[in-house]
Amino acid sequence: MNTANAKTHNRVAGGIRYSMKFNHLGIPTTERFEGEIDLPHLKMTVSDHENNPYGIQWQRYWADAPYPELVKTIPHVAFEVDDLLAEIKGKKVIIAPNSPSKGLMVAFIEVNGAPVELMEYAK
Repeated sequence: MNTANAKTHNRVAGGIRYSMKFNHLGIPTTERFEGEIDLPHLKMTVSDHENNPYGIQWQRYWADAPYPELVKTIPHVAFEVDDLLAEIKGKKVIIAPNSPSKGLMVAFIEVNGAPVELMEYAK
């Protein structure tokens, strides 16, 4: 999936305007899957979310992965945002901002009992 062509969502909720672009849908699993990519520094195995037109990414967390159970067991949606710190302000942060790869900052928040990943790419 070419995220450059992904739709940007503009929405007003609670009087606040949000602008974000869909990146992927992360689905946790305990099973092996085709096209596995091990990420030892993150203690997880993923599939390439760009190998399908829907941005679906399978994720298997290693036994010692230091993530909340909510993230390891419930699917999450990931959005690209322009200002990660502004987007998480006042939200229930369940994974603090961090850089899993060069040029990318991510954080997870909890929204209505579900994990949401917010991603900011370096400009």
